[in-house]
Amino acid sequence: MTAALVVPRRGLGPVLGVHAALLLGGAVALSLDPPAQGWAVLASVVGYVAALLWACRASGSPDLLALAGFLALVSVFQVLPDWVLADSIGTLRFPDLGGPRVDDVIPLAMAAMWVAPLFVAVVLGGGRPARTALFSGLIFLGTELLAPTLGLWEPTGDAHRVLGVAVYVVPAEAALGWAVATAFALVRHSSLPVRIATALAVSTFYLGALVGSHFLIDVAGWRLTA
Repeated sequence: MTAALVVPRRGLGPVLGVHAALLLGGAVALSLDPPAQGWAVLASVVGYVAALLWACRASGSPDLLALAGFLALVSVFQVLPDWVLADSIGTLRFPDLGGPRVDDVIPLAMAAMWVAPLFVAVVLGGGRPARTALFSGLIFLGTELLAPTLGLWEPTGDAHRVLGVAVYVVPAEAALGWAVATAFALVRHSSLPVRIATALAVSTFYLGALVGSHFLIDVAGWRLTA
């Protein structure tokens, strides 16, 4: 049985404050012009992760601190699925806003940008995989709706879209929430090497979910031939 995430009723002020600061800092960063915009986005998300780790420690909750640390590892490896989509499959594009990029394809800021939505999804889901999957799907649906407007990323290619959102990413992002909650419950008390390997496994699972979902929704003809 998967253990639920223990979130304290008190001491969450700093954690909530960090997320409010991220929204404010992100708004300021996105109001700038490139290349300053890209550097400011990178500073915002890296600063958020550092502040979140401090706030979770200050909250007195070992679970929240362990979750933030695990998600920081997952977020680094999440560069790989985005890289494959953008550079191999051709269904995703990241405009050059300035700042460092991985292989001139993905902003380095993406290596820290996954922490916030996944942290909120797991906390709202109480660490339970099914509930976290639901919240993950809803939260990431919101980000997929906003991202093209904000200029952070946009779907490309022939993927089916609804309101500008590539349909195939939504079930994959819900599956990511399920995988994160399941994996964290298994390794929250494990050694750092085990947590690193598990974080890589989560991102690899997500990549497979993306490719499978894209194939089933956008590529497969669903015909029987003889």
